[in-house]
Amino acid sequence: MKKSAYILNSIFFLAIIILDIFYIINGGIVLKSITSACFFLLGVINLIFVLRMRTDKVKFSILLLVGLFFAMLGDILLEINFIVGAIFFAIGHIFYFISFCWLERFKWTDLIFGFVIFIPSVLVITLYPHFDFGGVAMEVLCVLYALVISFMVGKAISVYVAKRSLSRLIIMIGTILFFFSDLMLLFNVFSSVSSVFGVLCLATYYPAEFLLAFSILFSTISKEN
Repeated sequence: MKKSAYILNSIFFLAIIILDIFYIINGGIVLKSITSACFFLLGVINLIFVLRMRTDKVKFSILLLVGLFFAMLGDILLEINFIVGAIFFAIGHIFYFISFCWLERFKWTDLIFGFVIFIPSVLVITLYPHFDFGGVAMEVLCVLYALVISFMVGKAISVYVAKRSLSRLIIMIGTILFFFSDLMLLFNVFSSVSSVFGVLCLATYYPAEFLLAFSILFSTISKEN
């Protein structure tokens, strides 16, 4: 079963990368929706593998899958309404955070990692001179979103620091890529510095979601998790 699971994940990885490249080149909400659906579908398939293994990682896997679901919706809705899309993404990050707490119980020291990420993020949002949010409300929304994703990434880092393993490293890298992608999205949407930010956003976002979807399976199969 492990071999077939890895083969299936490899196929999905190639599909997501190819679709990602096509979307970067051509754009379009339909292509974006298909690409987003791929990482969620992979999460569903990996959860099925986890349920068949009957391990203690079921709650972690389900919560992470819910996070992937909201990320998929957020990614699609972002093209229709930026604020609604951002809200769905934020909800997804909350579920990611909770899922990580099933791997390693919440500790107040987790907040340290979150603040280390959040503080410079807020400084960038509020002090970078080339941002044009079109009003205070959007700027506040970006700050609140930065708060949520910073503590999600901070928890992933804390989980890895608590017990260093390949499965936890995959999760941490996935969340860091997610954060970087959102940072690039911020520059792409609210500044006109360079169009390269849009490419960097998409080039890191879908691999990030793949890693999180893959971690549902790998965190169960891995002996050191």
